[in-house]
Amino acid sequence: MIKVMALMKRKDGMSFEDFRKWILEDHVAFARNLPGLRKYTSNVLRAENADAPFDGVSEMYFDDEAAMAAAFGTEVGKAAGGDAAAHCSNRFRMVCDEKQQF
Repeated sequence: MIKVMALMKRKDGMSFEDFRKWILEDHVAFARNLPGLRKYTSNVLRAENADAPFDGVSEMYFDDEAAMAAAFGTEVGKAAGGDAAAHCSNRFRMVCDEKQQF
């Protein structure tokens, strides 16, 4: 299984409260319909921090890179990417191998 971490900074002019609602509630609707997604987690700063390079991180789990590519290539995947682009000034996607240490 692989994990995709999307590190996101809210769009300029967007309030932290609006970003928090978007990442924890609104954007989740896309994840619910993404084919092949095994697990999804939303993470957001507990409080606004102007110095933080990112405001939130989503974690998406897929069986493998082929499943990830297939999911992101669907209409739902493209719509999710468009939704993120509309709400973020900066996004960085990390495809990772997760190793639980304890």
